[in-house]
Amino acid sequence: MAIIGIDLGTTNSLAAVWRGGRSELIPNAAGEYLTPSVVSVDEDGSILVGAAARDRLISHPERTAAGFKRSMGSSRRYELGGKSFTAEDLSAFVLRRLREDAESYLGEVVEEAVISVPAYFAEAQRAATKRAGALAGLTVERLVNEPSAAAVAGHIGEGDQDKLCLVFDFGGGTLDVSLVERFDNVVSVTAVSGDNHLGGRDFDESIARGFCEDCGLDFDALPRQRQESLRRQAESCKIALTSRESVIMAVSDEEISASLVLTNEWLIRKSSALFQRVLAPVRKVFLDASLSAGDLDELVMVGGSSRMPAVRRYIAKALQREPAAGAQPDTAIAVGAGICAGMKARVRDLRELVLTDVCPFTLGIATLNHAEQSRDLMSPIIERNSVLPTSKEGVYYTAYDGQKAIEVKVYQGEQRYCGDNTYLGCLEIAVPPAPRGQQSIRVRFTYDINGLLEVEVAGKDGQQARLVLQGSGMSEQEVAQRLKELSSLKLHPREQEGPRNLIARGQRLYAMTVGSMREQVAQILDWFQGELVSQESIRIAKACRKVDAFFDRVEAYVGQADLPEPEDGPEEEA
Repeated sequence: MAIIGIDLGTTNSLAAVWRGGRSELIPNAAGEYLTPSVVSVDEDGSILVGAAARDRLISHPERTAAGFKRSMGSSRRYELGGKSFTAEDLSAFVLRRLREDAESYLGEVVEEAVISVPAYFAEAQRAATKRAGALAGLTVERLVNEPSAAAVAGHIGEGDQDKLCLVFDFGGGTLDVSLVERFDNVVSVTAVSGDNHLGGRDFDESIARGFCEDCGLDFDALPRQRQESLRRQAESCKIALTSRESVIMAVSDEEISASLVLTNEWLIRKSSALFQRVLAPVRKVFLDASLSAGDLDELVMVGGSSRMPAVRRYIAKALQREPAAGAQPDTAIAVGAGICAGMKARVRDLRELVLTDVCPFTLGIATLNHAEQSRDLMSPIIERNSVLPTSKEGVYYTAYDGQKAIEVKVYQGEQRYCGDNTYLGCLEIAVPPAPRGQQSIRVRFTYDINGLLEVEVAGKDGQQARLVLQGSGMSEQEVAQRLKELSSLKLHPREQEGPRNLIARGQRLYAMTVGSMREQVAQILDWFQGELVSQESIRIAKACRKVDAFFDRVEAYVGQADLPEPEDGPEEEA
């Protein structure tokens, strides 16, 4: 049984599989790699998916839905042909079609998939994506962030390179921006930002409205069918402008007759507010990572909407860097998802490859707001852009005299007040009555790359409580297995084989040396153990390389009077 990778896109979706030492795109029944993410209900009640459904957006708009990825995790319902669907229902139809196409192409059953999602998807949206997979008959234990998938695809394609890349993933409905570091066999996401409601569809809308404005038409007063027709025509013009300097948009029938010459300059002028929104996540990701555009080695632009010359020029000018030439905007994420599927299957070719990701939103608990007790304050435990998997804890104290229990409410988000963030769950632990502030609890969050959050609370008197927030549709058995795996996070990486061997080597060299050489060995050992506490894969990988090289030099100089300071020594790195 094969494991496939799926790029579930707002506009188009596609699948890939790792075989023959590479990530191979899977064609659909029509021989195309791109399957439109459109669903329509036919008059006989049957479900149409893909190109056949897309053609009905104009002819049967009341029976057809597109762009529903934007509504994942929400309560919005789509009424199509007298039937009601959620966004995850519609996504499940697309996923099922991709699964069926994969089974036909591969000649074997497909029961599991790795699905890409926008890096800025919240837990509710990720959980909805997993449920959609389950509805499509797929086991989905792993989601991969879309920019991370694109970065992995680039890493495999270019070989091991030490680079800091900005991945600008601009699709039909979402924008993701990620800073990604490639080092040896590690691809590590440093920071993410994005906008889940900004994509190529918004530019289609802007073009259609701009056309109406310049031609003296009221877009909002037009029939729904006419509006959709203008959007489709706007999309065609947008695509044409990727290879032409200008294009004519025209409509002529018994009701309306209008035409307009469109250029990329006109597009930038009419969509100035959208371009400002495009740049905002780019600025934020640099701010979060404490980096600047000058630190970049490479700009990678993926997603169908990144083909727009106006967007490419705008981002290139802002970053003072031209986009990398090798990236395939339409297929890079699917190729990366296929690689991640191979990693999930633990194929021999990919066993050494490590992908680390980050938590896109802060996770924390509610604490008492003394100034305004009706509005709890958010106390972060795992900050956004923390490398996953991770395990962190905080200490909290009773707020009232004689308090007998502490309620731990878990939230996700960046706002100061809990009410402005997303509530995830709660648990309660008993504490011995005492004056306020004298009883304390330890709250530990352990969060994995698959979206499983374990909350553990321990009191000073031995009382304990635990809450598992999976939001993923995993079975109890799968949760138990993941919790067992997560328990290792509570041990420092110094227990892992490579670092452990280096520490043993350093201790041996310390015993062999004396004087200043011994001091240098002790110094770099102390620094190395500090690096291990970070639990960041790429940071630890770099530290291992540096320490190994230094120990090589120590062994070479054993018996000599002096030893030069290590290159880029611990003082500069600490």
